[in-house]
Amino acid sequence: MSLVQLDIRGISYSQTQTGAYALVLNEVDGERTLPIVIGAFEAQSIAIALESEITPPRPLTHDLFKNFAEVYGVTVTKVVIHKLVDGVFFSTLICDKDGEEKTFDARTSDSIALAIRFNAPIYTYQEILNKAGIILKQEDFIEDATNDTEDAIENTEEELNQLLNNTTQEQTNYQNFSKTELETKLQSAIEKEDYEVAAEIRDELNKR
Repeated sequence: MSLVQLDIRGISYSQTQTGAYALVLNEVDGERTLPIVIGAFEAQSIAIALESEITPPRPLTHDLFKNFAEVYGVTVTKVVIHKLVDGVFFSTLICDKDGEEKTFDARTSDSIALAIRFNAPIYTYQEILNKAGIILKQEDFIEDATNDTEDAIENTEEELNQLLNNTTQEQTNYQNFSKTELETKLQSAIEKEDYEVAAEIRDELNKR
């Protein structure tokens, strides 16, 4: 399978659905984009890394990782989004230490946050882009992610809104589920590494 290089086009969010963000990756030599749902913390970390004028008073988790890695001579050389299962993207972090390559399984949002900090390229396979890639109209994309690290970017493209709405649709209706159903949904959220949803379900269970 051939690798396709991606760059970051921006971060989209829904004004009506709190906590739902999509990181939008763009095919370098093509028109397709790859939207990936991420959490609020990861969205903020990625946006701050893109904005060179802003330096947090204390290192964020991804900054700490970079500082730690550099002290011990480890460099992130590239990130590969290698699998898509039930809407969840899986990534590999490829690093170099003294000429020896090391690979690590990592969440896609964390991998990309680190790739930005190490100026490392981001890749995916053609098969994944064929399956999940969409084409956005240039005029529909309102502004670049580097313009606003707090609100990220607003995007009115219908496909992205649908993606975000589908992700958060059930989050406001947890009171309608039984305890057993919530426990099942909690386990599913954890397996999908959707910790923000898992936290909301846990809160509902604690209320019970």
